[in-house]
Order: sequence, then C-alpha cells, then structure tokens
Amino acid sequence: MRIIPAIDIIDGKCVRLSKGDFSTQKTYSENPLEVAKKFEAHGIKYLHLVDLDGARSKHIVNHKVLESIAVKTKLKIDFGGGLKSDQDVRVAFENGAQQITGGSIAVKQPEIFTQWLSIYGSDKIILGADFKDERIATDGWEETSNLTLFKFLKNYQAKGVKYTICTDISKDGMLLGPAFVMYENILKKIKLKLIASGGVSNFEEIPRLASIGCEGAIIGKAIYENRISLKELESFILNQSNN
Repeated sequence: MRIIPAIDIIDGKCVRLSKGDFSTQKTYSENPLEVAKKFEAHGIKYLHLVDLDGARSKHIVNHKVLESIAVKTKLKIDFGGGLKSDQDVRVAFENGAQQITGGSIAVKQPEIFTQWLSIYGSDKIILGADFKDERIATDGWEETSNLTLFKFLKNYQAKGVKYTICTDISKDGMLLGPAFVMYENILKKIKLKLIASGGVSNFEEIPRLASIGCEGAIIGKAIYENRISLKELESFILNQSNN
C-alpha cells in the first residue's frame, strides 16, 4: 500500500482544514517545498497536493507550488483542487503532476472528465469521490449532490477509471479514524484501486487499511500534529519493500 502524505495549499502555505471548512484553517508551514523534502528524506515517494485556493476559485491557482516541488524533489505528485477545464489539466501536467484528481468536474461535467480519461489514460486521472452520508460532495465540499457513492463509483468504473480517492468528509481532519467499514464495502463490490483519505489518526490504522485492500492511504493532519511520525512511515515502507 502506498503511503501518500497530503499538502494542502492556501496562499502558497501548507495548511489543514477540518471537514473541509475554510474557517478552521491552521497553517503548519510557510514553505511547502521544505515539507515535501522532509517527506522525501524519510523514503516517501508520493505526494497528494491540493490547491484549496483553486477549489474555491474553480480554476488552478497554486501551480507554482506544484512546479517547485516537482522540480526540486523526485516525489510522484497527484494534484487536485479547482481542475475544471482542459487548460487547468494541461497546466497541472506541464508543471510536474504525475496524476491529477477530478472530483466536482466528474459530477457536474462528466463528458469533460471522460474525455480526460481518453486523452491522458486511466493511470493519469484519479476519480475524486468525496462523500458525506454516502452522497457525493462537490465544489470544495460546499455542495452535496444527489449521487450516491456506490452508483458514482460503478458508473466511472464502467468508463475505465482505475483509481479513486475516497474521502469521508465527516472524518477529514478530525483524527477520529478512517471509514474502514465503507472502504471494505466498496472493495467487496467494486474493482478499483482505492486510495483511503480522511480521518487517519494513528499508525495502527495504516496496516489495517493495507489489510482490507486499499491501494494507498493519504495522511495529513496526523503527520502535522505528530500523531504519526515520519520514522514510523519510513519503517512501514521499508518493511513492505522487504516482504
């Protein structure tokens, strides 16, 4: 299972929110590149980079932060937040993203998202499935659609999606544990590479996510609040590669 730390960007700074609420913003670093370098120094190979300004503005904003991390580290970056047009996606890939995540666009303009899949391929495009009470949420989680999580995932599996980041909004940034039961149910019914996101609070939850079949785990606040050490993640990655 891939370990994927998260860096969320507002005004070029590394921040975290609780349940996607911008009023709960807490700044952890003025320098996202230094945070990314620290991850890399502990054997981490992947990064989930979220442009929260972009999510609010409905177009890419922090592509310079993306470029700086992509040029100055070897981290494989998946980038999301505000990717609404072909131009946004082009800018993200030109500035070093290995993958991009589309959530709101997949709900509101499925024909555009499907077109990205055919242009860039299913290894490059991740389906963002952010949910609240089993309903898909959009636009920086400020809106909840009528689409149910399972129907949404099945529909896009049929269209060739391979990867999905499933975020339980009620748990995101709350340090109360991931949505284990929901992830198990998804993996029993739908054949997708599921990346768990939201709620990771301690190291013991990481092997549990691996054991139920998650392809990756995104970890944010638990790292920044020192609930999980980078040393622990480094050991987990080493153990996996040795087995």
